[in-house]
Amino acid sequence: MRTDPCSVRRLLMRANESGPERESREPTYISDAEPGGEPEPGGDPAPAREPFRSRLRKGVLAAVALGGVLGGSARYVLGLMFPTPRGTFPLTTFAINVSGAFLLALLLVYVLEIWPPTQYVRPFAGVGFLGAFTTFSTWMVDTDHLLGHGHYAVAAFNVFGSLFAGLAATVLGLAIGRMALARRVRLTTRHGRARRYGWWVR
Repeated sequence: MRTDPCSVRRLLMRANESGPERESREPTYISDAEPGGEPEPGGDPAPAREPFRSRLRKGVLAAVALGGVLGGSARYVLGLMFPTPRGTFPLTTFAINVSGAFLLALLLVYVLEIWPPTQYVRPFAGVGFLGAFTTFSTWMVDTDHLLGHGHYAVAAFNVFGSLFAGLAATVLGLAIGRMALARRVRLTTRHGRARRYGWWVR
């Protein structure tokens, strides 16, 4: 009776993997709830990872909260100063969202490409202020009111006009930011040093 060498090799491999060496090669899974982390090369368990909430800096959370209060208050004041009559195009909400898209695009260029690494500008201005200043809910509520009163064309213009205008404002903000970046590069090359900014962008 002839024996296939490949079959014998597979049987030997299975026998080797079924022993204690196979158990030692099995990965060890450690739950996030356990006090220790993965073992270090020396055998001692690594310290447990710090929870995400405790890793957040209180200053960053305060910056987001303060920006949200100011942004929401600014939108509320503008809504009181420039109310939209029922059944007409919600120009105030339209202007708020479009200007917010422009400012956010411009801010991101400055934060990511022009200013040095920042700590509070993006949480305060981008997440907090502009996040609360712009509004998706009011935009949809205004559209629902227009549909409810039979102003279908105005409602459609509010939806699609806001989308296209917001996209155009974003492109414009990015373009202006890139122009500012190119100008700063030219000035840096000419004078041989970069412009220094204050504590608020550190």
